[in-house]
Amino acid sequence: MPIIEVGRVCVKIAGREAGRKAVIVDLVDDNFIVISGPKDLTGVKRRKVNVKHIEVLDKKVEIPRGASDEELLRAIEAAGLAEFMKERVKIGRRELLAATALVAKR
Repeated sequence: MPIIEVGRVCVKIAGREAGRKAVIVDLVDDNFIVISGPKDLTGVKRRKVNVKHIEVLDKKVEIPRGASDEELLRAIEAAGLAEFMKERVKIGRRELLAATALVAKR
C-alpha cells in the first residue's frame, strides 16, 4: 500500500465527497491530513480529514507542502492526471465495509 505523503492522490471513502479523488496537500499529525481536489476540478474543497476517511492510490503529483489550489491544478495537468482526477469512484456498501475493515487493522 502506498504511504501517506504530500502529493499522493487519494479517494475519499466517507462523507459527502465519498468517491471523489483528491491530493494530499499537508500532513497535520498521525491522524489528520489536509486534502484538496481542487474544487474546480474534482469537487473536493481544501479541508482537514481523518486518515481513516481516505484510501491512498499509487499515483502522485510533485507539489510542495501546503501548495495552493492553483499550484496543485498546474501540477495535476503537468502530470497528465486531469481526466483521471475528474472520474468518480463508486463506493458501494460492500466496498465501504471492506475499506473500513482495512482501516481498523491499521
